[in-house]
Amino acid sequence: MNSIVFRGTWVAALGGLLFGFDTAVIAGVTRSLSDIFSLSPAGLGFTVSIALWGTVLGAMTAGYIGDRLGRRESLHVMAILYFLCAAGCAMAWNWHSLLFFRLLGGVAIGGSSVLGPMYIAEIAPAKWRGRLVGFFQLNVVVGVLLAYLSNYLVGLAGTGGAEWRWKLVVSAAPAALFFFSLFKIPQSPRWLVSRNRLEEARRSLEGLGEPDPDHAVQEIIRSLTREGALRAEKLFSRKYRFPVFLAIATGMFNQFTGINAIIYYLNDIFQRAGFTKVSSDVQAVVIGFTNLVFTVIAMSVIDRIGRKLLLLVGSVGLFVCLGGVAYVFETGEHMNLLLYLLVGYIAFFAFSQGAVIWVYLSEVFPNLVRAKGQSLGSVTHWLMNALISGLFPFIAAKSAFAPFVFFALMMVMQFFVVLFVFPETKGVPLEDVETVAAIG
Repeated sequence: MNSIVFRGTWVAALGGLLFGFDTAVIAGVTRSLSDIFSLSPAGLGFTVSIALWGTVLGAMTAGYIGDRLGRRESLHVMAILYFLCAAGCAMAWNWHSLLFFRLLGGVAIGGSSVLGPMYIAEIAPAKWRGRLVGFFQLNVVVGVLLAYLSNYLVGLAGTGGAEWRWKLVVSAAPAALFFFSLFKIPQSPRWLVSRNRLEEARRSLEGLGEPDPDHAVQEIIRSLTREGALRAEKLFSRKYRFPVFLAIATGMFNQFTGINAIIYYLNDIFQRAGFTKVSSDVQAVVIGFTNLVFTVIAMSVIDRIGRKLLLLVGSVGLFVCLGGVAYVFETGEHMNLLLYLLVGYIAFFAFSQGAVIWVYLSEVFPNLVRAKGQSLGSVTHWLMNALISGLFPFIAAKSAFAPFVFFALMMVMQFFVVLFVFPETKGVPLEDVETVAAIG
């Protein structure tokens, strides 16, 4: 792996860091936004979830934009949208302007979640591809931690009524860094070949350390020819019904853990339990750090102990922790246990669903429909994320413990669905995935 590959991976992964940061930073300003714009619980839910509807739009259109403009130039567009979101939200003059800029940020998140891993996969040597693409996901988790840490530090700065604006504008700096850093990385050779710019593709491959760039160009041409012939293959057909079920179930159960609702409203959850604003920010940093540590642990063992076992262990741990949170809010007792329960919850999520979802979605579909299948799972994930995050504050305002009871019960259902239905894909060649129904 040469320096150009490393630099390209690092720069593209900045999109993942911004993805995580913009996803989590909202947790530090929900109370301020509710007060300033006189938001009801339903209004707050819409304010948070509007970005998630943007992610659906971004994820659905990123492939088309990436094919038309190129992966690198498309990431430039995402960097501009990230910057506009940060600056626009910080300067929002009313609720509707805030919604508009959050929607732009959501488009950037959805687009970069597709384009970043795509670019890395297309420049990475085969033997490093999995780890380098995984670096994007790791940066998402780092971004979440940095958002919580940033909220805490800004909260200590004593910026008064403008605190929420400072919290939201922080990500403008890494967005600008992302934009200018993109000028220093090469175009994807695969995209260059698709546009018939063969000599540029050969030079790009040579710079990336390809020992035989002419042969690599011919291999890409053959691959693109095969893909063109296969695009007519329909995903929603009888023979793919089981992988389709797995993709939808994986995306839905990922959000039925309650993970994004809890990340977005983490400070509100702690304040409802009696913590102060600053102490809520501190708890959030602890939880963000736990998320990072257990994501790294899970990535190091997922190929040894398998996807299915991680999901089963996670289901049990998440059920216990969510049940404990529900008990605390229902009885009003042992509020001091809330931090420990949520730290445990994040640890079990990062060790299971957090690590498994994108790996599993990339494995359960046959080659003919893998891209379409991954898109289906991703869109399911973002749609459920938007729905649950939009409804969470409305339901929690009526009953603080009810959402956690629901999430806990969903983990019971997940345990049995995974145990009896999900196949184990560990060590199974992608080319053999057509027999996935018989695996394990």
